[in-house]
Amino acid sequence: MSAPQPAGSDPDPSGGVVDALPEILKHSRPRVLFGAGTLEQVGAQAKSEGGLRVLLVTDPGIERAGHVERAVRSLSDAGMIVTVFNGVEENPTTKHVDAGVAVAHHHNIDLLVGLGGGSSMDCAKGINFLYTNGGRIADYWGVGKATKPMVAMIAIPTTAGTGSEAQSFALISDPATHQKMACGDKKAACRVAILDPDLTETQPRGVAAATSIDAVAHAVETAATTKRNDSSLECTRQAWVRLDRSFELSIKNATDADARSDMLLGAHLAGAAIERSMLGAAHACANPLTAHLGIVHGVAVGVMLPHVIRFNSRGRDNPYDLLGVDAEALAVRVESMLQAAELPRRLCDCDVPADMLPTLAVEASEQWTARFNPTPVTSDDLLQVYSMALC
Repeated sequence: MSAPQPAGSDPDPSGGVVDALPEILKHSRPRVLFGAGTLEQVGAQAKSEGGLRVLLVTDPGIERAGHVERAVRSLSDAGMIVTVFNGVEENPTTKHVDAGVAVAHHHNIDLLVGLGGGSSMDCAKGINFLYTNGGRIADYWGVGKATKPMVAMIAIPTTAGTGSEAQSFALISDPATHQKMACGDKKAACRVAILDPDLTETQPRGVAAATSIDAVAHAVETAATTKRNDSSLECTRQAWVRLDRSFELSIKNATDADARSDMLLGAHLAGAAIERSMLGAAHACANPLTAHLGIVHGVAVGVMLPHVIRFNSRGRDNPYDLLGVDAEALAVRVESMLQAAELPRRLCDCDVPADMLPTLAVEASEQWTARFNPTPVTSDDLLQVYSMALC
């Protein structure tokens, strides 16, 4: 029998695999390595970036899965001196970043590796901001506020979801206010993204469901955002094809290597689409739900997405035409994904009280991504969307 091949790849005459990366990813930053076993190349990639003293940023769950040990071995074999910072938690805050910065200074690191889900990669970017430019995370809230160069970073996602490895933004929360601060700077973009589908096999089913629907939301929202352009739409189109055909397969059977490869590359493409454009009201509505009620980001986005799709399609041409379905069919498709993943479909299923909706709506209207929704939204509009999603 021939060896299994990454999804979307073609065999070459020698029995190997023709590079499966879409053309749009071959000549852009980050440099992408994609395929089973590519984690083993992290040492060589770190060496090519000129690193010697590496800070590997991760969380305890990734350590327990054995991925950190493999990465450290590859880095050490390449001559790197490796320090592991495993203090990342879901929705990283300034406290996590500050702790990582202290470790980075103590070991005088010159390269970062973010290994894990979006939280680990975002925390690593946040560490990079403060380690190289000083100050507080709040100083970089916005776009392009870092004045000094940053150290090179390699990102290795272990979930098919956030696409953080494709983006130059770090999303860091204030532990006092729970406000999510989006800190963006091209200097924070990863130099290398290693997409190894073997790493996603160990993620818990609930994590796989929440991160996968987040990737779907990225594809859907970048298809319609007012900032969309030819480059972002090409990433969106290719992301949607992969996510649409493999979502249920990857959730149902974690051992389906082709489906997991599809989802991982689809999530990266959707992340690349965000980097080239922006998101919309579903993400704007999700952030206050996470901040106030602790609802997992992917769950919050998934609940809101069908209702935002329907809101955006009222009385206008289909803003999601790139995806090849009309808006109502798209909303139904997303709902079928939520059902297959056993994710909540209503806010009342997440214990969201009705009397909180006005506060959520005001805060959602102030989110950065709300500005790029295809239908302009006010707090009153978003209150209507929240009400549609309630029960």
